[in-house]
Amino acid sequence: MRVGICGGGPAGLYLAILFRRAGHEVLLRERNPPGVTYGWGVVFSDESLADLRDADYETYLQIDRALVRWSSIDIHYASELIRSTGHGFAAIARTTLLRLLAERAAALGADVAFSTEVPDADPLAPFAGCDLVVAADGVRSVLRTAHAAELRTTFSPTASKYVWFGADFALPVFTFIFTPTPHGLFQVHSYPYDAHRSTFIVECSEPAWRAAGLDTMSEADSLAFCQELFAPYLGGHRLLSNESVWRTFVTLRNRSWHSRVGTGSQDLVLVGDAAHTAHFSIGSGTRLALDDAIALAKAFLANPDDRAAALAAYEGERQPVVERFQEVATDSARYFESVSRYLGFAPEPFAFNLLTRSGRIGHGNLTARDPVLVNRVDRRFHGAPAGRLVVPPPLFTPLRLSAACELPNRVVMACETLDLAVDGLVAEAHGAALGTVAGSGAGLVVTEEVSPSEHGRVTTGTPGLWSDEHTEAWAKVAAAVHETGARLALRLTDAGRRGATLPRGRGIDRALPAGGWTLWAPAPLRYSARSRRPEAISARGRDIVLAAHVDAATRAAEAGVDVLLLDMSDGYLLASFLSPLSNPDDEERIAFPLKVLGAVRAAWPDDRPLSVRLVADDRMPGGLTPADGVVIARRLADAGADLIEVTAGHTVPDTAADYRRLFNAGLADRIRNEAGVAVIAGGHITRLDEVNTLLAAGRADLCRLDPSAYRRGVRL
Repeated sequence: MRVGICGGGPAGLYLAILFRRAGHEVLLRERNPPGVTYGWGVVFSDESLADLRDADYETYLQIDRALVRWSSIDIHYASELIRSTGHGFAAIARTTLLRLLAERAAALGADVAFSTEVPDADPLAPFAGCDLVVAADGVRSVLRTAHAAELRTTFSPTASKYVWFGADFALPVFTFIFTPTPHGLFQVHSYPYDAHRSTFIVECSEPAWRAAGLDTMSEADSLAFCQELFAPYLGGHRLLSNESVWRTFVTLRNRSWHSRVGTGSQDLVLVGDAAHTAHFSIGSGTRLALDDAIALAKAFLANPDDRAAALAAYEGERQPVVERFQEVATDSARYFESVSRYLGFAPEPFAFNLLTRSGRIGHGNLTARDPVLVNRVDRRFHGAPAGRLVVPPPLFTPLRLSAACELPNRVVMACETLDLAVDGLVAEAHGAALGTVAGSGAGLVVTEEVSPSEHGRVTTGTPGLWSDEHTEAWAKVAAAVHETGARLALRLTDAGRRGATLPRGRGIDRALPAGGWTLWAPAPLRYSARSRRPEAISARGRDIVLAAHVDAATRAAEAGVDVLLLDMSDGYLLASFLSPLSNPDDEERIAFPLKVLGAVRAAWPDDRPLSVRLVADDRMPGGLTPADGVVIARRLADAGADLIEVTAGHTVPDTAADYRRLFNAGLADRIRNEAGVAVIAGGHITRLDEVNTLLAAGRADLCRLDPSAYRRGVRL
């Protein structure tokens, strides 16, 4: 096969090596002269080096001899230095890496030409006669741009600004620096790449960048500004520039990575930054590019006579891996965009939050790498004295929510929805289900939806709390839960426009064919096409709803419920007041939910915690945003809410779905640290290590655990 490669970066050169080893004819064209490149150093993890060793041992040996290695990360924060150990990394000068790859490719017989432009008007012209054309020419790829329609290219900019400097000395290890200024926070990602030089990336928010005047500075003035700002960490050394201008990082994605081009006899395939980018804060750009090259070469080894099959195999293998890396990188980028919210943290949780930001490292993994640091983190979380070595992990640290309610641990578990109540009365099945959950060891057990009134039920089988008989039944349930050492939270839910439906075992939001009841909502809008149309709630209706909530709260207290969870989520009545999607004409949407909260707070014992289950993001254009969620949570806390269970979506049925691991944890983190209120984080938290990680990082106070990973075959 004759292969043309556009671009002499790491991906293109390494692919030339691998294709030549497989016996293919290779020509490579690079627009820049040899040794001319943007950037300074390239980072490798131990895992990525192992992949290089297996792909081409000779190249690996040459790279290995030029590497500098370190196993620690330094974090400069709040005038303190925290060092974390156990992290295996290595780096090499980008110019050295490119030289070694170019020499190896040429030695193997590849036709490598530098200073050769690929014309924008006809980028395929230099590769006439090639069976396969590889776009390895980076994020501004001319080949990809020429075929963007077929490849379906998209660009997603981040919110921060960054500049890529070098430094004329070698830092001892990977180093993070966080420096508050009157303009805003500036942070540094820096690492050594040879015995005498380091990469030195400075990042800040766009408002801080503008406030500092960097948007109007020259390259030299910008360098001088950063030189002065970080002088305490440079030790008299200089920052270096190489087209070091401030940029906005853009995440690049392509729906397809290959296409038939030209007269139909050539195939175009993307690798490296031409195919994808991932934020620099996880240090995986070059690794992903080299992994692309390895996978593409392997695909043609496995399918030597079928280009279509080889390209399909390559894309099928690499796209899911890259998408996961991009998710991790996006999470990491968002951390740095919002890191100012953590500036009040003590050094230990701040460092732990930083190290676990992307989800690749958790409490257990970091304990294995650096038990000393994690012991410090756990000791501070538990409030243990200095020098104490034996401390429980965060999830076993009790939490006092109020004078009369201390949770034995930080795990929250909810009973499944049974929908088996008759006229609102809970039966033995409810008690048994809640008892099973309590017996799991969770500190706080949450009921299914419990209606404050007959007309507030979700389904005909929804439990209720509007009669003495109901109060007595719940008292028995509460007593049984207390016998296990757990505390009971009752989720008080008025269904609003989602009410009068069949039990959910027969389908979600299926309206009763007959025998329903009047539904109230802030506007006469159906929840879904198959839902009943609600009536716009009147002033009298609001009084009825308010009185029902107050009565139910009083009854819950009499029954011995420990935590009352007022439901403002999932499109139910109080949540529907909050969102413009379900309450489009009300300018003060929070007024009635606040009124209900205030009345319930007055009826609920002062020494017991009152919580709100809040939809903090509608995940729908025109709906509530996370910023709205912060404002609402702050107002709820000011009105007497002690704890917020953070949820998202379901205000309308066609909400954008996001059910990946920990899908609501980031939102809970934002509510906790921007609104200043204790939160329950949820969203597919399936492992106790994830609970420990979220707690130790200061992203949550309690975590709602999905026990499926621990209860295979056991129904809760």
